[in-house]
Amino acid sequence: MANNGRRSVKAKKGPTIGTGGHGRKALEGKGPTPKAEDRPYHKAHKSKQLAERSAAKRGTGARSAGAARSGPKGRATEEVVTGRNSVVEALRAGIPAKALHIAIRIEMDDRVKESLKIAAERGIPLLETGKPELDRMTDDAVHQGLVLQIPPYEYQDAYDLAEETVARWKKGHVANAPLFVALDGITDPRNLGAIIRSVSAFSGHGVIVPERRSVGVTASAWKTSAGAAVRVPVARAANLNSALKQFKNMGIFVLGLDGDGDVSLPDLALATEPVCIVVGSEGKGLSRLVRENCDQIVSIPIDSAMESLNASMAVGISLYEVSRQRAK
Repeated sequence: MANNGRRSVKAKKGPTIGTGGHGRKALEGKGPTPKAEDRPYHKAHKSKQLAERSAAKRGTGARSAGAARSGPKGRATEEVVTGRNSVVEALRAGIPAKALHIAIRIEMDDRVKESLKIAAERGIPLLETGKPELDRMTDDAVHQGLVLQIPPYEYQDAYDLAEETVARWKKGHVANAPLFVALDGITDPRNLGAIIRSVSAFSGHGVIVPERRSVGVTASAWKTSAGAAVRVPVARAANLNSALKQFKNMGIFVLGLDGDGDVSLPDLALATEPVCIVVGSEGKGLSRLVRENCDQIVSIPIDSAMESLNASMAVGISLYEVSRQRAK
């Protein structure tokens, strides 16, 4: 009665149609479950990445505010200026730029608007860039959606610059005798920028920096020079002492600035001759070998209560005195 008079049909014995083993791989699984820190979307994975970044930053050391370096390891890196204040100040100062990168859907303010306006007036390419790419370019520095790419500075050779200047002076193409400033152990780019500005103000012909253990023309130096870096060439010397010896062979007198000088600056008799003024770092002063290669060591009279002058200030005072004597 339960089956209404019908008999149940039993399955036949023997082989039946199946998958033929096609689903065997699906039954094998995908192996052991990855650790939480290795799963891209897990919170632990992000924590691991942050820890690795922090360790990398501690290994590379601190960076100056507003500037960072980008580029693959083992290759020459390209400098960038980051942050809204730094970018707009750099553009105001006329720093050369390859491109201005702007974050997609950036929140506009007066600094961003001014940066876009200056960049457009100067013909600097404007590139809309995603935040991950901006983070990569700046090595995770704070960029606030604005990154200015700075091209590498093209240094002249110290010997070539001096030789060319001396030749032009002898032919009457340069009114004043050659006047250079060489830096010995100075590593602060703001000092370099201020020195470039002084050299420009007092009709100098160039600044000489060593290739090693010395400051270079960075975005900070450009900004401090207030655009003077466009007019004053900065040359590199593979070895500063060798360059000074070559200068002397060309007839350029090498004058070192030091508190214990052979001659006081107002009594300087070589001001009207071709001159290269060498300044050392504020703490260490001139190195021994550089001091030995100087024709004279010149001191600036100051109040005995003041131990020393800032390098850029000492250069500015010295250049003023040279310019004053040349104008007589």
